[in-house]
Amino acid sequence: LTLYYRRDCHLCEQMLAEIHALYDESLEVRLVDVDSESGLKQRYGLKVPVLTGNDQELCHGRLDTTSLEEYLQSL
Repeated sequence: LTLYYRRDCHLCEQMLAEIHALYDESLEVRLVDVDSESGLKQRYGLKVPVLTGNDQELCHGRLDTTSLEEYLQSL
């Protein structure tokens, strides 16, 4: 999983905390700051946080646990 986030973004922090609360630390989440590259900033700028798996957008803004569970079960 990859979480596209922005520093000091409370929604980003909340989504990551919810993922860790549901799956402890057993689920690896790679963090990518959208402000680190102009292409990412253009792609995800106002949508952060954006959670993806295998380049498929699972949710943005708020954690969609149904979408995340469906993705994890498909692996």
